[in-house]
Amino acid sequence: MKESVKKLWPELEWIKDENLKEKVTQCWIYALEKSVLTPSDLKQIPFSLLIDRKDISFMNHKRTTVQLSVKIAETMKENFGIEINMDYLIAGAILIDIGKLFEYEIVDGKLTTSKQGKLLRHPFSGVAIADRFGLPPEVQHIIAYHSKEGDLGKRTAESIIVHHADFVSFEPFKETLTLTV
Repeated sequence: MKESVKKLWPELEWIKDENLKEKVTQCWIYALEKSVLTPSDLKQIPFSLLIDRKDISFMNHKRTTVQLSVKIAETMKENFGIEINMDYLIAGAILIDIGKLFEYEIVDGKLTTSKQGKLLRHPFSGVAIADRFGLPPEVQHIIAYHSKEGDLGKRTAESIIVHHADFVSFEPFKETLTLTV
């Protein structure tokens, strides 16, 4: 399973701290072993059950979020000299939707929301997985605060970046206003 995770997430290699990289990998191994989904499913299922876009897969959305996060962080560091822990940022971005693997079930061959998914959204189950494997609180914070659940709290710089990268790779695919000139 470890090789499958490495193939899903080439961005794991961007994490310099080997211990952190291993913990992130173990989180994904655990989630995949407990999920009804396989690594191959993640490359095919839609990135959200809320949007009818079958041409954008779960992994396409997730990897785009990680890549955008890194580019935003690098630009912020270069232009403003802001301190950003890139390992935490990358680890958090890779893990923000890991809890979604428990939000799904397959009923009559169709992907749908599981009972757990209806009762416990992925930021909460994602933090539980990260905690199980000893991820630092800074990474757990990114997972917890990446979605709307984090809107009432204060976010770290890393969490702000991942939050916006996630929404940039999600919001344009919802019904949007089209302007013509």
